[in-house]
Amino acid sequence: MMCSPLSGSNSLATMTQPPTIRGWLVLPTALLLALATWPDFSQSLPQGAPETVCDSMLPFHSGGSVLPQSSVSPFRVETSASTVGQGQTLRVDLTGVPVGLNFGGYMIQARNRNPPYQIVGQFGAARDGTIKLMNCENSVNNSATHSNAGPKPQVLLEWQSPVDFLGEVVFNATVAQSYSEFWVGVPSQPVQIVRRDVSAVPLPTQAPPASAGTTRPPYVPPNYVAPNNVAAASADPIYNGCGQSKNCFGFPNGCVSSKTCTSIAAVTVRGDVYEFEIQSGKGTNAAYVAVGLSDDERMGDDLTTECVPENGRVNLYSSLTSASPYAAVRSSVSQNSARLLDASLVDGVIYCRVQRDAQTTVQGRSFDLRNGKYHLLVASGRSLKENSVGYHDIGRLPSAKAINLAEVQDLEGSSKLLVQLHGAFMIAAWIGTTSLGIIFARYFKQTWVGSQSCGKDQWFVWHRLLMVTTWSLTIAAYVLIWVELKRAVWHAHSIIGLITVILCFIQPIGALFRPGPNDKKRPYFNWGHWLGGNLAHILGIVTIFFSVKLPKAELPEWMDWILVSFVVVHVLVHLVFSIGLCLNHWQVAGMASERHQSQRANTFQMGDMSHHHQHAMRNGMSMERKMDAPYGAMRKGLLGVYAVVLALFVVVLILLVVLAPIEQFLGKS
Repeated sequence: MMCSPLSGSNSLATMTQPPTIRGWLVLPTALLLALATWPDFSQSLPQGAPETVCDSMLPFHSGGSVLPQSSVSPFRVETSASTVGQGQTLRVDLTGVPVGLNFGGYMIQARNRNPPYQIVGQFGAARDGTIKLMNCENSVNNSATHSNAGPKPQVLLEWQSPVDFLGEVVFNATVAQSYSEFWVGVPSQPVQIVRRDVSAVPLPTQAPPASAGTTRPPYVPPNYVAPNNVAAASADPIYNGCGQSKNCFGFPNGCVSSKTCTSIAAVTVRGDVYEFEIQSGKGTNAAYVAVGLSDDERMGDDLTTECVPENGRVNLYSSLTSASPYAAVRSSVSQNSARLLDASLVDGVIYCRVQRDAQTTVQGRSFDLRNGKYHLLVASGRSLKENSVGYHDIGRLPSAKAINLAEVQDLEGSSKLLVQLHGAFMIAAWIGTTSLGIIFARYFKQTWVGSQSCGKDQWFVWHRLLMVTTWSLTIAAYVLIWVELKRAVWHAHSIIGLITVILCFIQPIGALFRPGPNDKKRPYFNWGHWLGGNLAHILGIVTIFFSVKLPKAELPEWMDWILVSFVVVHVLVHLVFSIGLCLNHWQVAGMASERHQSQRANTFQMGDMSHHHQHAMRNGMSMERKMDAPYGAMRKGLLGVYAVVLALFVVVLILLVVLAPIEQFLGKS
């Protein structure tokens, strides 16, 4: 057994050499031994791995005498997205667990997940020269290694997917913590390369695309992700730590637990560092995704963080929302109050990671993230305005309660029950019962003659029942929306809606004081009642049209066409009934004229012709009132068809309100 000079210091003291000579011998020997045994990172290859290890990925210094570690690697390979389009760039992050754990040398490459496991894609050079690119398998820049072996806690790389490859790839890395401690084949989660029709974002270095094929023997890393681990490995990393180390919230409600959010925001707090992650969903074609901090569940005066793809990159904007008119105003907020840490646009999925100041003052109002409590409001849409985001037609959802962002908890979306009931009640009232009630009052007074309920004609019984239902639904809906909003909000929908509610409220009160049938004031009442009812009906439908654009309603724009279709059907039915009413009047007038002529001939020789004529006309009118007007069967049939069509309109419109946003419901189903 060999002993080091340092371990034999006593014998060295008894040797005959002068102390100065002994010191000069001992010092270099001790230094060499220390350097030989010290676990320094410089013992990784100082200029990176050579291209002779492209297949094995084994450190060149091991020579087979030093084996890789068989334990779970304390280092991990993370990608900025799980899907990337052909020719697009992806960020690859090599880091330690826990964060801050240093390593020295590394080598990384992306391989086809299926045989023949060829190396694909290409890496981009770092501006600071800390990354050395390798040409493996006769392709350019398809692997990367360190340019110096000094300690480093993290390496960030840019990788461009090949333009002639479709399928899954896995990034594999060799990471050396010291001379004898290194891990080979540390895998990433699988990344799916899909077709993309738009041009790719180029890497900083314009190298030729990597070849997708090879004839060299494949290398299968020891820790390669097996096919039965695909589901676990392909989970979106934004959900990691939700409810444990960060607050996560998205829509549709409850999507965080199932990891299926159409849009999601995550907030991580470390001391005074407030980090927001925002991401849109796959296949949404989002033009932006945003998260707002709100004192309440409504849009308005909210500090908003927007992630907007523009000119091939994702830009960050801060804005303050306005409720009237609805807008997100960027000029109100200092754009230095937040910083973009990371961003990507992969296969239409927008992702950004943002750090916000702990306190931001906007127009004299302070957003204090340390001490304040806020609702999270997540929104995304498919359109942009000049210097602003467009309508959130993909979706919008506020959290049910305000929280301090540092308190990690499970978040639920706010209930839309009162808004949904308000909309459903108003549609049932003004599209359904009012439309049918007006038809009964206008066209069915001479139908079901002689048939009564509770001493009243059938048309009047149905008209009163339908209009009382309209009144009840309208008042209930108005109370519900006041309970929801807790304040007055003025716009076209609310103003016209208020006028409609007032007209609706006074209609039955006026009916209680209607004059008798023979009262000279009765015509004035009839005209006033007719005008008030029809005006309320028209305004009610107009109010529903204006509701389609309300952000809180989240109704699809094509709902306008359903409303237009209803108006067309309603007008056509009125037209058909009006033509039938005119035919009735002409036929009744003809029958009365014939009876008059007959009575005149029979009473001509009696002398008092005027008296008999008046008596005959009164008898004729009395007879007409005691029998149904002509075309009664046609009116009843048309009424039945109209009632069925009207019911379909009401059901469809109520479903759009209750299931709003309907796009999310259809996508989930």
